[in-house]
Amino acid sequence: MSANLPLPAEEVERILEDWKKHPMRKPRIAKVTVNIAIGYSGERLQKAAKVLEELTGQRPVFRKAKKTIRAFGVRKGENIAVMVTLRREKAIEFLKKALEAVGYRIKKSSIDEFGNVGFGIEEHILIPGVRYDPEIGILGMDVYITIERPGYRIMRRKRARKKRVPRRHRVTPEETMVLLSQLFGVQWI
Repeated sequence: MSANLPLPAEEVERILEDWKKHPMRKPRIAKVTVNIAIGYSGERLQKAAKVLEELTGQRPVFRKAKKTIRAFGVRKGENIAVMVTLRREKAIEFLKKALEAVGYRIKKSSIDEFGNVGFGIEEHILIPGVRYDPEIGILGMDVYITIERPGYRIMRRKRARKKRVPRRHRVTPEETMVLLSQLFGVQWI
């Protein structure tokens, strides 16, 4: 497994040993967010929503422009993108297809400081099981993977007072690399 990781073998062993000793420190995939941004509303955006619904099995949400940009012909409040948030088994199932579309290769620079990962798929027809439809055309999409440890709900809870997750409990980029390599066989370039 450490052959496709750009980390020293000792570092990988240390991370895996830490997860074995302390199960609450082993990160997990919290959600996968899939986004298709068209840049303007209309028929093409409706087609993008249809494609996203077929790929994920969930109805997408339309995203609005935050401000007016005259050079691009975008008005504030106009629908310009569609997105879906997947959790649990649906997230894992979609992630397997999405990673196959990019050849199980992700850039190391795609990981942020808190261990979240984002990558793009240039053409939606690269995803296994999707056929080209000349009526829809070809759409690209962004896939974001949010990774967190158990216990992160204290940031979002409604009943008790919300609290901050300390820096030591945050997921590191190295842990993300090990987790995704372990779960899906991702290669880091």
